[in-house]
Amino acid sequence: MKSSPPGDIATSPARFLGPEDAAVFETYVVPRYLSLFAERLVEMIAPGRDARVCHLQCRTGYPDQLLLEKLPGAEVYGCDNSEYAIELARAKAKAIPGFVADYRVIEGQTTPFPAGAFSHAFSMHPLAAPAERRRLLEELARIVAPRGQALVAMPLRGSFAEIADLLRECALKNELTELTNAVEAAMQLRPTDESFKRELEAVGFEFVEVDLRTRTLRFDSGRQLFEDPLTRLMLLPEFRVNLNMPDDRPFSYVREAIDKYWSDGTFELTVNVGVVSGRRKA
Repeated sequence: MKSSPPGDIATSPARFLGPEDAAVFETYVVPRYLSLFAERLVEMIAPGRDARVCHLQCRTGYPDQLLLEKLPGAEVYGCDNSEYAIELARAKAKAIPGFVADYRVIEGQTTPFPAGAFSHAFSMHPLAAPAERRRLLEELARIVAPRGQALVAMPLRGSFAEIADLLRECALKNELTELTNAVEAAMQLRPTDESFKRELEAVGFEFVEVDLRTRTLRFDSGRQLFEDPLTRLMLLPEFRVNLNMPDDRPFSYVREAIDKYWSDGTFELTVNVGVVSGRRKA
C-alpha cells in the first residue's frame, strides 16, 4: 500500500459534503461528535471587540451560535469546498438574529482574503495528513493579524486506537504485511500535544497552548458504528485516505469482530480531543 500523494488528499471525498450529506452532518454529526471539539475551542477564544473571524473548512457553519455568544457583534467569514454545506451555513446564518456572516465556496486551503485580515481564525477537524495540516496552519498564519489568535481542534495521536487494533488483528490473521505497515503509518500521522504545539510555533505563533481531553464514543454494534453518520461522513473517508486501502474488506473484518467481541456490551471508541491556540507574532 503506497502513500497517497498530497494532491489526492487535497481533493479527497473526506473533505466534501454532498447535497444530502450536509443536512445529515448538521443534524447528527454536529451534536454527537463535532461538539466535542467546538465547545472547548470556543472556550479558548480570546474575547475582543469588533472581532473579525475566519472559519476555515467551515462545513455547515457550526459553531456559529456559540461564536456569536462568545464574540457578540463579530463578523464571521467561513470557507468550505462544498457548495451544499455553504448553502446550509448561509441559511442558518440568516436565521440567527444579529449574526453577520459571509460564507464562501473555495477550493483547497488558500482563501481569497488579504494577509492580516482577521483578529481570529480557526479550523475544526482537519485531515490528519501532515502536509495538509501544514498548509492549513500556514494559511492561518497568513490571514491572522499581528497579535491575533489562531485555533485548531482535531483528534490527536491515540485516537481511534480500537479500530487500529482490530485492523492489526485482521492483518495478522491474514498475513497482510502491507496492511500492518499502513496502520502503523496512519497512527503516526496525527500529532501529539507537544508536536501540535511545535507545528503552530513553526509558522509564526507564540504563547501557544494545547488543551487535550479524552472522550469516548459508544456504539451498540459493528453495524451501528459503520452506519452512524459520523463514521460514514467523517471517520471512514479519512481512514481510507490514511490507509490507502484498495477495498473495504479489512473494515468488514472490523465490523464482524466488534459484533463478536462486544456482543453483550458496548463498543467504545477513544477520541483524544486536542485544541491548539496561539497568538500571531507582532
